Amino acid sequence: MRTLPDTETQQKRRMSLLHRGLSKLLTVWRWKRRVEASLCPATVFHCRAFCSTPSEPDPIDIHRRKLFLWFSHLPQEEKQFGGYFSPETMHVDPLILERNPEERLGLLSPCLQTKNSSFPSVTVEQLFEPTDAWSEDRGLNVLLYGAVGTGKSTVIRKLVLDWCTGTTLANFKLLVPFSCEDLNQLSKMTSLRDLVSRKYLHLKKHPLLSGEGNQAKDVLFLFNGMEKIQLDFRIGSTELCSDPNEALLPGVVVVNLLRKYLLPEASILVTTRLSALDRIPQKYVSRYAQICGFSDPDRQRAYFTSRLLQQSGKTAHNQEAQALIELLYLSLQRESQLAAACFLPSYCWLTCATLHFLHFTNVNAPIRTLTGIYTSFLRLNFGGEVLGTGAGTNVPIQGHHSSLMLYVVRTVGKLAFDGVTYKRTSFSERELEQWIGGKTKTDEELHQLAMFRTDVLDFFLAPCVGNEKYLSQDLSENDERRYVFAVPAMQEYLAALYMVLGENKSALEKLTRQVSVAIGQATEDVNALMNILSKFIPLRIFAIFNLLKLFPKLFEKIRSRNKGSIAKTMAAEMFRTEDSYNEDVLDQVEQSLLGVHGPQPKQYSEGQPFELYPIFMGGLLHYGNRVLLQQLGCSIQSSTVAQITLALRKYLVRELSKPQPPEELMDLLVLLYEFQNPRLTAEVLASIRAIRLTNIRMTPIKCFVLSSVLSCTPPSYHLEELDLSSCLLTHDLLQMLWPAFRHTHNLNLQFNSLGPESCILLRDLLLDPKILIRSLQLCDNPLLDSGAHTLLESLPKNQSLTHLSLMHTGLGDRGALDLAKRLQQHTGLQELNVAYNNIGDNAALTLVDACREHPSIHTVHLYLNPLSDVGKKSLYVRGVARGHSSSGRRVKVLASVTEGSDISEDWHPILSVIRENASSWDRERIKQQLKVFLTDLEWGRQQQQSFWKRLHFRKVEKGVKQTLQMLEKDTPSKRSHK
Repeated sequence: MRTLPDTETQQKRRMSLLHRGLSKLLTVWRWKRRVEASLCPATVFHCRAFCSTPSEPDPIDIHRRKLFLWFSHLPQEEKQFGGYFSPETMHVDPLILERNPEERLGLLSPCLQTKNSSFPSVTVEQLFEPTDAWSEDRGLNVLLYGAVGTGKSTVIRKLVLDWCTGTTLANFKLLVPFSCEDLNQLSKMTSLRDLVSRKYLHLKKHPLLSGEGNQAKDVLFLFNGMEKIQLDFRIGSTELCSDPNEALLPGVVVVNLLRKYLLPEASILVTTRLSALDRIPQKYVSRYAQICGFSDPDRQRAYFTSRLLQQSGKTAHNQEAQALIELLYLSLQRESQLAAACFLPSYCWLTCATLHFLHFTNVNAPIRTLTGIYTSFLRLNFGGEVLGTGAGTNVPIQGHHSSLMLYVVRTVGKLAFDGVTYKRTSFSERELEQWIGGKTKTDEELHQLAMFRTDVLDFFLAPCVGNEKYLSQDLSENDERRYVFAVPAMQEYLAALYMVLGENKSALEKLTRQVSVAIGQATEDVNALMNILSKFIPLRIFAIFNLLKLFPKLFEKIRSRNKGSIAKTMAAEMFRTEDSYNEDVLDQVEQSLLGVHGPQPKQYSEGQPFELYPIFMGGLLHYGNRVLLQQLGCSIQSSTVAQITLALRKYLVRELSKPQPPEELMDLLVLLYEFQNPRLTAEVLASIRAIRLTNIRMTPIKCFVLSSVLSCTPPSYHLEELDLSSCLLTHDLLQMLWPAFRHTHNLNLQFNSLGPESCILLRDLLLDPKILIRSLQLCDNPLLDSGAHTLLESLPKNQSLTHLSLMHTGLGDRGALDLAKRLQQHTGLQELNVAYNNIGDNAALTLVDACREHPSIHTVHLYLNPLSDVGKKSLYVRGVARGHSSSGRRVKVLASVTEGSDISEDWHPILSVIRENASSWDRERIKQQLKVFLTDLEWGRQQQQSFWKRLHFRKVEKGVKQTLQMLEKDTPSKRSHK
């Protein structure tokens, strides 16, 4: 019998086996580790470093990442393009020219001098290449300057982003950008290193800024907007300092950096405007460079392409955008006024924003208005800008300043208002001198005027290019140069802003306001005192103070009357008789940008029409625009808006009681849309029962305007008629108009480009129980039989339709037979028009039989179809009620100008329809049908015994022959038959 081994012995044996296994495993792991180390030493090093003591992230890398995020952020104004842009894809480099110090002030009219300039074009990176005049231990100071709108901020943003990605300025390890406007707000003394760490915490205590050795040679400081900070280079006013740790005022720190006394090895890039060039003494500037904007059409075209072609990826949109770019390029090559304006990249932005608004508006994008685009444009260029007293004073800039935009309104806006008042678009140098700064007296005002003329005036006004149609011909004997607004709409915008802000008040009104405010403030203080003294002073004395209280109340009445005059001006300018038949205002805006290609539109008014002026006045009252203007220092009070709105409603309703042409109605809709006041819109539209926009070229923005305005009305509001005939409507535009269709009973969509796919939307429209359309006119739309089949699917469930016109829609026999089958499913239809649809005898007879059995149809239009004489006679017989018929009804069949041997009582409407549509129909086919009419008339005349009836036949024959002669001419007349 075998004995079991001892327990202790078994445990020792197991431990020995386990130890040997672990030893082998450890040996294999060490061998594998040596192999991996030999193959990938860098990975092993990082692994060891990670496993042992984790290293801190590089502050420079953190700085690059954060700068990239900060400078990649686009302004709110860029989001109106749909969010398809980034600084990388939309940037086009403006022209940068290096200037000699002696000639740095020579370029005050950039667009006139850069074309033949002898100065080389450079990049910002090339400006920091070493020069012979500067040693290696001293960095370069580069001064980059340009006028408003030339692209300084855009160049700086792109420069910083490129440095963050390592594509430019690779010789600088550290780029530290500062905003001079931000630095000017700091009143506390701080050192350079603390100033950097305050803005960029991750750079705190960075060795490159310590001042030790020559480490600062790898640092580039960037100061943007130097005109917004006060710099004093006098030794007696600004102490010298070479210690980056010593606390100083921010302006003193900047001065010592530029003096090369503090971190002399560091390089500096400063941007500023023309008027501030002398703020830095010439000896402290290594290089001068000027940003000159887009000096040639190719740069402008590249900018337009980067903006307009980046739509949502739709091929149709890109094709339209490409066509717009080609039209713009043609206009730029002609050296038009637009080309002079687009020399400034800011006006290229405005042009793209306006075209994007006109052509690529969609229901999913944020609501934009033309007034909002111009207000945003000014905020982009003048947001936060002030007009200081300039250099040479020890008082900080912020100590005494005024809003630059408000100064623009009071000077350039006053000029614009005078031009709109007297219908003038060009101004002489003498007039500019009179309106802009003509009343300045003090030295401070003169200095402000000089700064304004140097930096801002050329932004709004440009020398007149060529002899434009509307420019004044009253030139002086010396033919002095005349100036126009860079963009024509800008004159109307500034004039509207001048008016709405109340700057057109007379001197008496301004004095009355000042006295009223002063008395009102004094009254409050006096009242408190009189309450105490009333116990000791006779009550009669208090009558004086009551009279003082009446003065502010009287001023308020005068003020409210002034706001009423603004509303009256808006309505009067809106419905000027001489402008009634001009192009609608949105077409005028587009023509001002793209020019007119083809026949010139007929102009009924003398001189330049200013139809945007009242529309801008309404748009400026919108809350969103008032917020932006408040940021620009131009305040429009809510009480002012309420007073103008109240008066405006009365004047608009009064004007709308008169018949208005389609162009004026379209302009009214644009005004209501720009106003963005649903309550006012609903109250004004309540007085309108029909909107007829015949022959208005509908675009996405016009369709959006119409739908938006009608959406402000209550559900119970309905138009008797919405006429959109001959408006170039397409399927996409029809979708945008869906909200407008909810508020109409009679919908006229004749003479458009609606195909079978549009019938799906029209079918859904008729199936909607909330939409009560009684009449639907679709004449001259290529619906075809397939589209008609889709449309007729709505008949069983629709109960509102009474009149349906499908004339010249390509129905054919199949569509007519399909219509005959479905008629019994709809009991409300009363009149059916299927004329000019290539319907034969059999299909026409089947349709008339179905109409005769229908409970309510009384008229069927079948003329201009290829019907035989036998077929026409059969249709006439079928239309007459039979004596034994259960319905006992008669259906009027309009197949010709005759009914059997008699004249049709509807011969006149038939000929009128042919005359109105002759230009768009097949003339040969219409002439053939008219000859058939003459044959029918001749046969019927021969059957008559009465002289008066034969005379009537002769009259109708004469009308048919006149229509036939009209068709045989090259240009058919649309003269109506009387």
